Amino acid sequence: MIDRPKAVFCWSGGKDSAFCLSKVLEERLYDIKYLLTTLNERFKRVSMHGIREELLDQQTASIGIPLLKVSVSEGTNVEYERQMESVLLGVQSKGIHHVIFGDIYLEDLRQYREKNLAKIGMEAVFPLWKMDTRELAKEFISQHFQAIVCCTNDAFLGKEWLGRRIDDVFLQELPNTVDPCGENGEYHTFCYEGSIFRNKIKFTMGDQVFKPLELLEDDHSQQQFPTSKGFWYCDLLPMD
Repeated sequence: MIDRPKAVFCWSGGKDSAFCLSKVLEERLYDIKYLLTTLNERFKRVSMHGIREELLDQQTASIGIPLLKVSVSEGTNVEYERQMESVLLGVQSKGIHHVIFGDIYLEDLRQYREKNLAKIGMEAVFPLWKMDTRELAKEFISQHFQAIVCCTNDAFLGKEWLGRRIDDVFLQELPNTVDPCGENGEYHTFCYEGSIFRNKIKFTMGDQVFKPLELLEDDHSQQQFPTSKGFWYCDLLPMD
């Protein structure tokens, strides 16, 4: 039996992560030792998605793969890179040299990830790279995954899209300016059911909150989203 390369999988909790992880586990090309997620240290939420840490913990417990958390508080790339490097050097000492991402076609983001990993002698892997995003979204739905919109960029989608299930109707009604997978940051999702989960993640809908761009802890938000005024978030609450 051939030993598969050990890897860390970057887990956001959304649909692309869920679909990518299912693909990697099915193909068995890599031995996934850890999931890795970036969290806002002050708010205890998944960065950008705004999902509570409790729901993240429920997701990863249901998946059954240990979770590593990268905590950030300043919201700068310098801090993110420093914290990420520290965590990855720890896993590298255990013989792990690959990091898997669910990115699809953003060239600058891929180059950024590859450059940072190369500094510490690790390799980035992109299983979904250059795949058609509409076909990916359709396949996600056809495989009976369940996810809802938890965040929208107001330059593309309003708060009325929060809480929408990712289904065929959702894809049909998306504006033409929005990538079907939200690859440009138009929207983010929370995945709560599917083949990678041992059990469904239960939650209820909380408040809808608007965060102006200048209040987001990200020093490149304005550059990345020049026409955006901010983001709408739906607070998802864990259920006992």
